[in-house]
Amino acid sequence: MSEESKPKRKEKIIGIDLGTSNSACAVLSGTGQPEIIPAAEGRTLGGKAFPSYVAFDENGRKIVGEPARRQAVSNPDGTITAIKRKMGLSYKAKIKVGEEWKEFSPEEISAMILTKIKNDASAYLGEEVKKAVITVPAYFNDSQRTATKNAGEIAGLEVVRMINEPTAASLAYGLDKDTKGKLLKICVLDLGGGTFDITIMEYGEGVVEVLSTAGDTQLGGTDMDNAIIDWV
Repeated sequence: MSEESKPKRKEKIIGIDLGTSNSACAVLSGTGQPEIIPAAEGRTLGGKAFPSYVAFDENGRKIVGEPARRQAVSNPDGTITAIKRKMGLSYKAKIKVGEEWKEFSPEEISAMILTKIKNDASAYLGEEVKKAVITVPAYFNDSQRTATKNAGEIAGLEVVRMINEPTAASLAYGLDKDTKGKLLKICVLDLGGGTFDITIMEYGEGVVEVLSTAGDTQLGGTDMDNAIIDWV
């Protein structure tokens, strides 16, 4: 068989959940089933792959993910997390890099997390990953969505699509459901480390229609932890 007649291998597109506290990455396997991609360091004690942490050590070396989370307490000035809450804002994070302070935009910090995910996914899959689908909260405005896409492009990814997080959850829920021509009403509650949102939608024949959505970018599991600490 000539090179021209050989079927072209499909380029893998990864799906990324860029979270406030933790991020995740998956890809469709050869059997069509989703497969979670682990970080190079493996999973955290809590079972997470990519904690959304970026840090710089005393020598100015960049650290991302679980290694950055582990040293956060001993290096608070050189560590940043929960940057998702600042996406789309004219905000600069001041971080100590070596012996000097530097400023980074939310897109730049998010791009560092996405670069880590891209590199680890490429190593795991044995081929360079160039394209990704990234999920965003349903209530993200245009500025926040643009900032997320820019972060992906800075990381060297072609963001082929951005999907609302509850829509992605509903699609996954309905993958093996036979609706028999009927519409399913689905309520998705998404309580993350830094955000909480609720979405009501209809699902049928592989199509999702969002009916209503609401959320709070300043309410999540971390806020609940802090409230308990303050109370104690």
